[in-house]
Amino acid sequence: MVADDASATNGAEDVDDGAVGSGTADVDAGELLARAGFDADASVLTERQAEVLALRERGLRQSDIADRLGTSRANVSSVEASARDNVERAKETVAFAEALSAPVRVEIPAGTDLYDAPKRVYDACDEAGVKVSQTAPDLMKTIGERAGDAVYGREVRERLLVTASADGQIRVR
Repeated sequence: MVADDASATNGAEDVDDGAVGSGTADVDAGELLARAGFDADASVLTERQAEVLALRERGLRQSDIADRLGTSRANVSSVEASARDNVERAKETVAFAEALSAPVRVEIPAGTDLYDAPKRVYDACDEAGVKVSQTAPDLMKTIGERAGDAVYGREVRERLLVTASADGQIRVR
């Protein structure tokens, strides 16, 4: 499955080489979660996962987070990896739901020349009355970038599903 957009790498591998930014010592995870409107009952993340991600996003190293939370750096690494995995799964679920409801769905089979993709998308959008505001070169670039490793050069190496929302927003799965 290809991602819709460039996703963050798993920060859990980036153990302790992140610089601690100014003012990180006084960062309160609970306050960060409250300001962001975090609701553990409605989230795919546990409260601990959300805390770890919030602190990492503020530049804290895993070892510093471990000291704050009274646990090991290895545990923080594991919690962070699980949290990032949960976030990616949630993104995939949203992309799937959007693809189901999109008024335009175009399959681009493996082996297709990327230069042929815009015409397929434009034709399907015209048929559905959806306006796409991207030029053909921009659309090729969007498809190529969002398809990740599924496109190499001009060759579509894996089947792609290109969808367009009613407002012409393009998604690639």
